[in-house]
Amino acid sequence: MNSVGEACTELKREYDQCFNRWFAEKFLKGDSAGDPCGQLFKRYQLCVQKAIKEKDIPIEGLEFMGPSKGKSENSS
Repeated sequence: MNSVGEACTELKREYDQCFNRWFAEKFLKGDSAGDPCGQLFKRYQLCVQKAIKEKDIPIEGLEFMGPSKGKSENSS
């Protein structure tokens, strides 16, 4: 599946391959230490954020791309 932005599709493919390899070869065998794909994910995430802004895709109310704005720090 392609990414939201054409420029991000290759980064998505690289991240997906890294994650799938780590998941199958490490995580499922009990080794959950480390984050070998973290840098790839960050590069992909930045690319997607840029593509969303360029395409004016509304993302209000979505929290998957970072901390929510407008939530109070004291929720008691």
